[in-house]
Amino acid sequence: MLTLFPEMFSGYLGQGHLKRAIDAGLVQIELANLRDFGLGRHRQVDDRPYGGGPGMVLMAPVVVECVEAVQSLAQRPAHVVLLTPRGQRLDQKVVEGLAGRERLLLLCGRYEGFDERVRKILQPEEISIGDFVLNGGEVAAMVVIDAVIRLVPGVLGDEDSSRQDSFSGQERRLEHDQYTRPREYRGLSVPEVLLSGDHEAIARWRHEEGLARTKRERSDLLGQNQTEPPPAAPYFD
Repeated sequence: MLTLFPEMFSGYLGQGHLKRAIDAGLVQIELANLRDFGLGRHRQVDDRPYGGGPGMVLMAPVVVECVEAVQSLAQRPAHVVLLTPRGQRLDQKVVEGLAGRERLLLLCGRYEGFDERVRKILQPEEISIGDFVLNGGEVAAMVVIDAVIRLVPGVLGDEDSSRQDSFSGQERRLEHDQYTRPREYRGLSVPEVLLSGDHEAIARWRHEEGLARTKRERSDLLGQNQTEPPPAAPYFD
C-alpha cells in the first residue's frame, strides 16, 4: 500500500484471517509512505489546483517516484491499482482478477485526488468500492485486501468457504441462509433438512434457498442461466 497515513493499517494488519495469513507466509503486505517522497525540506506532497478551486491535489512527482521506487524492489513489477471514485465498481469478478496477480500495488489517494499525470504515466487499473466519497483510499484498500486474501489458498482453511460465498462461482448468486446451535431460539427452529444428514437434500435446499434469496433481494444477478446444485459438501454434525 502507498499511503500518506500508514499508521491507519496497524490495527487492521494485526487481526483475524489477515494476521494469520501474514504469520503463515501466505500473504505479504508492505507499506510505503508517500510523504517520504515529498518535495523540499518540508516534504510537500500536495499543492493548490491550477485554475483555482477548493482543496489540494497530490503532486505527480511524489506519487510517480514513490511507485517507481516500490516497483524497483522486485524483479517483476506489481499490478498498480488506483482507488478512486472514477474507477470500475469492485465486484467478485474484479476481486478474482486481482487475486490472480502475484503482486499488487494499491495506491491510496487523499484530498481532491491525484494530478492527472499520475494516471497518464502509471496507467493503473482504477477501482471504486461504490458511488460515494471517502476521506481517502485507505479504507477502500482494506476492502480490496479483505476480499482478495479470501481467495488465496490456505487463508480460510476450508477452500469451500470462498467458493460458496455470495457472488462467487459461475452463478454469481447470493449465499443460502446459515444456521448453527441452538436448534430452537425464541420460537424459531433450524430447518429440518439441515438436521437430516441427507447430503443431497441439504445441497439442493441450499441451492434453492440461495436462488430464492437472490431473486428476492438481488434479481439483477439472475441475468445468466442457473445451473444444477453443486455436489454435496461433507456433513458436519
